[in-house]
Amino acid sequence: MARFRGLTKSEFVDNRQFHGHAFALLRHTEAFFDLHLPIASRIVPGRMRREDRPQYPAEALREAIVNAICHRDYAEPGASIGVSIYDDRLEVWSWGRLPGDLTPEKLRVDHPSIRRNDLIAEVFYRRGYIEKWGRGTQKILEACRKAGQREPEFIERAGEVGVRFWAAVGEAPGAAEELTPRQREVLSTVAALGKAGVEEIRLRMKNPPSPRMVQRVLAVLVEGGWVSRAGKGRSTRYSLVESRH
Repeated sequence: MARFRGLTKSEFVDNRQFHGHAFALLRHTEAFFDLHLPIASRIVPGRMRREDRPQYPAEALREAIVNAICHRDYAEPGASIGVSIYDDRLEVWSWGRLPGDLTPEKLRVDHPSIRRNDLIAEVFYRRGYIEKWGRGTQKILEACRKAGQREPEFIERAGEVGVRFWAAVGEAPGAAEELTPRQREVLSTVAALGKAGVEEIRLRMKNPPSPRMVQRVLAVLVEGGWVSRAGKGRSTRYSLVESRH
């Protein structure tokens, strides 16, 4: 899975590969989303309170990942599930053509539930992740409509099936309100400490993540101009860039 800068694959911001059982892959994907997907905030007129709006509906993203895991063609050597995040969209791709006479257009309406991997689907069903009625793609559409966002596209190409989500209208990377929850927590911790190293920041956080995770978040904040970095190695210290606050 990867986060690209801009609208093409020409430049990576983050690029990772994960291996493991299905539920571990689901957790890794959600953690990747938590790191790279911003949450926009606005003041609700007449209510004087802030309203947070995720760039993509979490329910729709989870459904897309679960569908990709359950319907992937595991017989193809070297095939995988791919997640690509761009400035304006997010795509989930899974190897394997649509079964039977299903088409991308038919995924938008009621259609038969055709399982490619019965055992995997049964485990996800028993864990409460999916239904037995072939409504996964419709649930994705419903979640996006409920969030007031543009409907995603279902695509079949060159032996793989994908879903393309479009970012919420008006979302633009770089606004203070559009940091991810993890980035906000690290930023507020740096603000509280004034100037601190990775381990100091990590230990002040709620449910401290790994040092590597903190370093990754700090790298994003430094690149975005929110935090400055001074020193090298263990003597590296981070502090706020005052002009951004």
